[in-house]
Amino acid sequence: MTLTIICLVAFLASGLTFFSGFGLGTLLLPAFALFFPIEHAVALTGVVHFLNGLFKLGLVGRKADMGVLIRFGVPAFAASFAGALVLTQLADVPPIASYPILGKLAVVTPVKVAIGGLLLVFAGLEVSERFGRVALPPRYLPVGGVLSGFFGGLAGMQGALRSAFLVRAGLTKEAFIGTGVAIAALIDLSRIGVYSAELRSQAHELDYGLLAGAVLSAFAGAFLGNRYLTKLTMQHVQRIVAVLLGVVGLGLIFGVL
Repeated sequence: MTLTIICLVAFLASGLTFFSGFGLGTLLLPAFALFFPIEHAVALTGVVHFLNGLFKLGLVGRKADMGVLIRFGVPAFAASFAGALVLTQLADVPPIASYPILGKLAVVTPVKVAIGGLLLVFAGLEVSERFGRVALPPRYLPVGGVLSGFFGGLAGMQGALRSAFLVRAGLTKEAFIGTGVAIAALIDLSRIGVYSAELRSQAHELDYGLLAGAVLSAFAGAFLGNRYLTKLTMQHVQRIVAVLLGVVGLGLIFGVL
């Protein structure tokens, strides 16, 4: 059941990520969080997102705008490293509370509260019509890179913020998609470097079959999405995602996940 859910989410999310305001990580992180500790879920999501990003880079990366990539991507790369470091530090902080619920011990930790709070924020952004209309001027691209990179490193959430800044950068649809893919790859490269130590220390506990299945499913979704999804209405999908993010966010904050 775990393999089926993870692979299905990876396939669908990867296909939709070319055309939505959110990305693979937005959907895949809650799915991983249902089965793994949150710091492991973030790291595993980062691995799938990074490998899938390289695959997509081969598909559409040549269409990226180098000027925007430098102005947005370089700050994002540095800020992602900082966000990932914050995550690793929070993961080592002892629990702040625990209580029994339905025969289970719920443990509230700082990393769960931080990630859960961010999930709730991004759940609100997914359904916010006002945020959907936000398009910030190109002069704020470096600021957007810092924000998108930091939250990408901390929680894997970067797509919605990235889109808000890139949409007014004067890019064609093809350049918008290619540039977004290239920036996501830079952020993933930065945070994976930080996560790698945690992954190595937990190497014996990782389900490599599950990880491989998620990666291959994401590859398939990206290929089909790039080939067939030329126009898609995302409103209902975004609402479903918002509900999922909200439920998982509350579950983490109250220590039941």
